[in-house]
Amino acid sequence: MQHLVDAFLDYVTVERGLAANTRRAYREDLAEFTGFLRRHQVEQAIAIDQSLITVFLLEQRKPGRTARGHARETGLSVRSVTRRLAAVRMFFRFLVREKLLAADPTQNIDTPKFGHSLPQVLDYSEVEQLLAAPNLETKLGLRDRALLELMYASGLRISEVAKLKLSELNLDAGFLRTTGKGNKERIVPVGKTAGDWLHRYLAEVRPRLGRNNQTRAEVFLSTRGERLSTKTIWYWVKKYARVAGIAKNIKPHTLRHSFATHLLNNGGDLRVIQEMLGHADIATTQIYTHVDQARLKEAHYRFHPRSGRRQ
Repeated sequence: MQHLVDAFLDYVTVERGLAANTRRAYREDLAEFTGFLRRHQVEQAIAIDQSLITVFLLEQRKPGRTARGHARETGLSVRSVTRRLAAVRMFFRFLVREKLLAADPTQNIDTPKFGHSLPQVLDYSEVEQLLAAPNLETKLGLRDRALLELMYASGLRISEVAKLKLSELNLDAGFLRTTGKGNKERIVPVGKTAGDWLHRYLAEVRPRLGRNNQTRAEVFLSTRGERLSTKTIWYWVKKYARVAGIAKNIKPHTLRHSFATHLLNNGGDLRVIQEMLGHADIATTQIYTHVDQARLKEAHYRFHPRSGRRQ
């Protein structure tokens, strides 16, 4: 069975050009599935039917152990089980496409339904607090101010920020070029404020970061002159949120959500926002319309005399 999984992962890597994080998620989800099959002594794909896959999905909702042997004290959420089903479904579609299997056993399995949770966003004052948190008296503070300004100004994913190259920046024109999920390239505005901070970082700080700063292609570097990792960016964003006194559970993606929501609040066109975010489907972008509606409902509840608000 593992050789079929390996063939599928090669297919999604080479032919579909999926992002590294997506491939990693497929690998982990299918590891859980193949581990389940081994426990049930199922060795051939032809022996897998709809009822067996349903048992697998139900098992994922219960406490247990992962494929790596780690204890799972609570079952997976409906959203996580849905992701597992999507990976298994893609795997079997691949087997049918390659004529390694005659029929797809997932064809009649319904996707679990779950409510869409709204992404958490920062309000304008919280954005200002976060951007002001780095210590500008230090070189890392200047670097991180430029990084935060860029993430909020352009709505980049954390992986896109980490791999952004000098050659992809055109600060004079106010744009950058980035490659997102599915190897799709897009052009994103930078904005004057973020551009000014980037100019300052590139002139004053980057040349002083390690001995590799002249050979590295990436914009944001560590103190050793290496590419700034997504793990490091995550750490600093969380730290600056604490320094700023923001009570919300801030993640790097929160700045991306805030970018999109604030654009929409100020009259931005949904299709343009979709293009800037690099969403393949407009439905993904439409979640921000629900964020805006929630904000309007809250304002009505708080301030309208007949909203039924508590006194």
